[in-house]
Amino acid sequence: MYYLDADSNTPLHRQLYEALKSEIVQQMKVGDKLPSIRKISSLYNLSKTTVERTFAQLYAEGYIYSRPKSGYFVSDFHFEVSGAKVAPSTPSPAPQSYHYDFFPAHLCKEDFPRKLWKRLQNRALDDSLDMGSYHDGQGEAMLREAVAEYLTASRGVVCSSAQIIITHGFSDAMELLAKLLKGRYRYFGMESPGYHVARRAFEAFDYTICNIPVKADGIDLKALQDSQAEVVYITPSHQYPTGASMPVANRLALLRHMHKTGGLIIEDDYDSELTYTTRPIPSLQGLDRNDRVVYMGTFAKSLSPALRVSYMVLPRHLLPLFKESYDAYFPRVNLITQQTLAYFLAEGHYEKHLRKMRTLNRKKHNLMLQLFKTHLGNTYTILAQGGGLAILIMPSVPFDWAKFKTRCEAESIKLYFAKERSGGEFEALRMGFGGFSEEALVDAVEVFCSVWQECMLL
Repeated sequence: MYYLDADSNTPLHRQLYEALKSEIVQQMKVGDKLPSIRKISSLYNLSKTTVERTFAQLYAEGYIYSRPKSGYFVSDFHFEVSGAKVAPSTPSPAPQSYHYDFFPAHLCKEDFPRKLWKRLQNRALDDSLDMGSYHDGQGEAMLREAVAEYLTASRGVVCSSAQIIITHGFSDAMELLAKLLKGRYRYFGMESPGYHVARRAFEAFDYTICNIPVKADGIDLKALQDSQAEVVYITPSHQYPTGASMPVANRLALLRHMHKTGGLIIEDDYDSELTYTTRPIPSLQGLDRNDRVVYMGTFAKSLSPALRVSYMVLPRHLLPLFKESYDAYFPRVNLITQQTLAYFLAEGHYEKHLRKMRTLNRKKHNLMLQLFKTHLGNTYTILAQGGGLAILIMPSVPFDWAKFKTRCEAESIKLYFAKERSGGEFEALRMGFGGFSEEALVDAVEVFCSVWQECMLL
C-alpha cells in the first residue's frame, strides 16, 4: 500500500505519482498490469480525476502504456542516456543456505499445530464470512476480544478490546505508532544495545534518537531522565539482547518519570511467554495508572512468525489519533487469518499450545546448556539464558575469531552476533535453539563445539 498524506503540501496526485513510479521502477516488470483507476480511487478514497491525472503523467513519460478495454501496463522504459545503455536489473542471488542455522528467533516447523489450524481455518471460511467488503481496520472484534482476555489473564495488562490494534508484525506496529505520534513528539529514547527494528521505524519518520544505556537491571533511569527522550522504547521483562529484567521499583520510577514529563513508554513484551527458570513477569503496562504505556505483543515467537500477526494496546487518549488517521480504514492482516486466530485463542487452543511450546523449548534450552558444559568446559561464559529462543555466550579464553568465522563457513554453520542488530558495546554469540528438533540440536551443537575448540588460543 502507498502512504498518502492528505495534510501534506504536496498534492495527492503528485504523491500518488511518486509512489506508483517508485513501484514501477523498483519492483515491477515489463508487461505487469497496474491496478485499475477505479480500484485505486476506491482503495485510497481519491477522486477518479486525481487518479486519471496520475496515470496520464506516467503515460506521457513512457512508464506505462494502455490496452483498449484491458487497462494499463508497465512499459519497457530502459533507455540510453549520454550514449550509455542502462542495463536492466539482474535478479539477486538466492541467499546462502546453511546446514546448521542458529537463528535466534526460529521455531521448529513441526511444532506448528497444522491440522488444528486447517480445521479452524475451514470453519472460518464458511458462507457467513463476508469476503466482499473491507473489514474493521483496527482488527476483527472477535480477535481483539480474545487477545484482550488473554492479556488480562496471563500478562496482567489492563485493557479492553477497544484499545487493541491488530498489525502485520512488529515492524508494522512500530511504523504505525511512529506515524501516529509524529505530531506530538520529536525525541525517541532507545535502549542501547536494543532492537534495531524499533530504531529504524522511528528513524524513518525523522525522530531524533536518544541512546539510553542498559544496565544489569534494565534501562539506565538516570540517563533517561537526563536525556531529551519524550517517547522511550523498552523490553523490560527480557531485555533485548542482554536478557536483563527490570525490577518493579525501577518500573514504578520509570512510570512516575514519564507521567511527570508527559512522555510515553513503548513496552515490547519481548519473549515474555517463553521463560524456563522463573514464572513470566507481569507487564509494566499493568502497573500504569496514568495512560502512559503502549503495550506491544506478537504471536511470532510462540505460534508462528510466518503468520505475521502482532498487536498493540493503545492508551485511551491515543485512540482518537488512530481513528482519525487514514490507517483506521483498512485492516492490516487478512480476514481469514484473523478469524482463524480468534477461534484458536477463544477456544483455549493457544494456552494449550503455549504450555507445549514452553515444555519443548525448555528441553532444548537445557539440552544446549548441557552440551556446552560437556564440550566447552570452562572456555565460555554465558551472558544470557533462561528465556526466549536463544542462549548468548562468548569465549572466556583467548580466541581466534577470524579462523572461527572461516571454519564455521566451511562447516556450513550460520552465526549471529548481538552487535549486528543491536548496536552498543554489548557483544555475544546468539545461539538459537528453537528451530531445531532435539536430535538435530545435538548434531548442530557438537559440530559447532568442535570448531570452537579448534579456534581457542591455548
